[in-house]
Amino acid sequence: MKGTSKYSPPRHQGHQERLFFGETKTRKLIFRGGLKLNRKSGKGFILGLDIGGTKCAVVLGDEKIRIYDRISFLTQPQEGLKPTLKRLFGAVNEILERNGLSPRAIRKAGISCGGPLDSRKGLILLPPHLPGWDKVPLVRLLRQKLGCPIRLENDANACALAEWKFGAGRGCRNIVFLTFGTGLGAGLILDGRLYNGTNDMAGEAGHIRLAADGPVGYGKKGSFEGFCSGAGIAQLAKREAVRLLRRGKAVGFCGALRDVDQITAKDVGEAAEWGDRAAREILKTSGRYLGMGLSILIDVLNPERIIMGGIYSRYEKFLKAEAEKVIRVEAIFLSRSVCRIVPAGLGEKIGDVASLTVAMMDEWDT
Repeated sequence: MKGTSKYSPPRHQGHQERLFFGETKTRKLIFRGGLKLNRKSGKGFILGLDIGGTKCAVVLGDEKIRIYDRISFLTQPQEGLKPTLKRLFGAVNEILERNGLSPRAIRKAGISCGGPLDSRKGLILLPPHLPGWDKVPLVRLLRQKLGCPIRLENDANACALAEWKFGAGRGCRNIVFLTFGTGLGAGLILDGRLYNGTNDMAGEAGHIRLAADGPVGYGKKGSFEGFCSGAGIAQLAKREAVRLLRRGKAVGFCGALRDVDQITAKDVGEAAEWGDRAAREILKTSGRYLGMGLSILIDVLNPERIIMGGIYSRYEKFLKAEAEKVIRVEAIFLSRSVCRIVPAGLGEKIGDVASLTVAMMDEWDT
């Protein structure tokens, strides 16, 4: 049928579609360095635990989300649950001791962790990148140690809240935040409130199938997470490295076939920065599928802003153009024209701010 529909831009002379990828403006937060603890403060301090498949962090802050101290360590998920919990609680002890605080000085604590989880019961329910973490009652365990209110939230939700309150989503009512880290999850702020779904499973965008075959993410070949996550990019890179090395070609992110299993998304990103053609093609592939996934989110949720952290924030220049091409073809015009796609305004601090934000969310209208 000829003519204009809601799926296409108006065809009047001089029409120019709004550029929907943009820069971010963020509220300035005071981070570690130069802040002096006020141990006489009647309000006390808050603690944040950021648990991911690659790293974990324990953060000491206050109700204004000012960060005083931080301890981080590699997760090493292959070691299982107990060693990681031991290091996590060891970091809690260390951050209190080196700041001269007792557990009673902690007013509240927040835990940000990849899902699935049950935030109401305080249980972590076997996240894909944390094998062995099945029905872990982390809220109860931490409450026994600190004796204060503890809140658990999906990491994507926590980051969405942090960006909404302090970062690139300030002033918006409808936001999608994508983690784009080890895995891919979405946090949703809809009509000015955090949306969890019926049983905390809203936002599992990584499970969306984008292709019949492809890298595995969230247990599914060709999924959004498979193409747009650290683990997925590493899979794409390993396949390409084997193909090129067997043909006798040099690969900037891998020197020999024996090293293929050690390839990471960081290796690919760094090689792309140096100008490696194969690395840039891998990121372009990820960018194309990112555009497909974002088009679905734009059409279904009609957000005014999509904010992406992790790998997108670091390597936007290699992902953005390809994603934009796809969105211009795939997404409904009226929906994409009101949606800006931006990197996380909080940058590399987003995980720290997110875990502290979880601790305070009961005091905000979320």
